[in-house]
Amino acid sequence: MNAASSAHLRIGELARRTGVSPELLRAWERRYGLLQPSRSSGGFRLYTNDDEARVRRMNELLVSGLSAAEAAQRALAEPDLPEPARGMSLDDEATALGHALEAYDATLAHEILDTALARFGADTVLAEVVLPTLHGIGERWISGDITIAQEHFASNVLRGRLMGLARGWGRGEGPIALLACPPGEPHDLPLIVFGISLRSSGWRVVFLGADTPIAAIERAVDALRPRLVVLNATLPEPLRSVETEVTGLAARTPVAIGGAAADQTVADRAGAELLDRDMRLAVEQLLPALRSSA
Repeated sequence: MNAASSAHLRIGELARRTGVSPELLRAWERRYGLLQPSRSSGGFRLYTNDDEARVRRMNELLVSGLSAAEAAQRALAEPDLPEPARGMSLDDEATALGHALEAYDATLAHEILDTALARFGADTVLAEVVLPTLHGIGERWISGDITIAQEHFASNVLRGRLMGLARGWGRGEGPIALLACPPGEPHDLPLIVFGISLRSSGWRVVFLGADTPIAAIERAVDALRPRLVVLNATLPEPLRSVETEVTGLAARTPVAIGGAAADQTVADRAGAELLDRDMRLAVEQLLPALRSSA
C-alpha cells in the first residue's frame, strides 16, 4: 500500500466525502467486501483513498441501473480507480455553479457538476451543491436580482442533468416510493433530487412530478401498491388545500411530506410523517421503512 492509499479516514469522513451514510457503508463492507479497512490503535476502522474510490464507483454503477451486488462486484474488479481529486470546497462549487447558470453558460455548469460529482459523490453534491444553488436562484429571482429567463434557463439545465442521474431509478427489487407534488405546486426539482438519493439507498422510485391531483396519486397507489408516498411542497397553499385528501390517502398507505411548506402541524393533522429538511437525514429517516419491506 503506497502513501496515497494509507488508511486515514474514519467512517464519518468517508461518508461525508462520498455522500453515502455510515450505515450503508457498513452494509456494503459486510455484504460485499467493498471496503477493506484497517484498525487504529484505538480500535477504530480506518479507510483508504482506494476505499473512497470504490464507493464512488459503486455509486456511479448504481445510478446506471446495476443492482448493489453487481455494482460491488464491478467496483472491486476494476483496477487502478482514480484517486479522488482535491480542489474547491462544496460552498465554492455551489457559488460557481450559480454564477455559471446565471451567465447562461451550460457548458461550464456541466463541467462544475462533473468535477463535483467525481470528488464528492452524488448524494453530497445533490445536498450541498445542487439544492443550495436551486434555493439561491429562486431567492434571487424573487428579489429581482435575476430575470425569469435566467431562472428558467438554470432550472432547465439542472433538470436535464438530474434526470440523467435519475435514469433507472425505478429498476431493482427494493420497495417502491411514489413521489409527487400536490396540485398547485410547480416546483418539482427538489423532489427529483430527493428521489435520486432514495434510489441510492435501495428504494425504487416512481416519479409523478409537479402539480399532481390527489386522485391521480390514489390511482397510482392502487396500481403500484407503493411502500411509501412522498409529497413535497415549497409553497404553503397547495399542501393546505388538500389536507383532507392527504388524510384519506395516509389512511390507505404510509405518507411522508417534505419541503419548505411542510411542518409538524400539517403532518399531524394529515397522519403523515414529516421529513427532515436535511435531505440526507430525511433519507436515513426512511431506512426503517426500507428495512421492514426487505
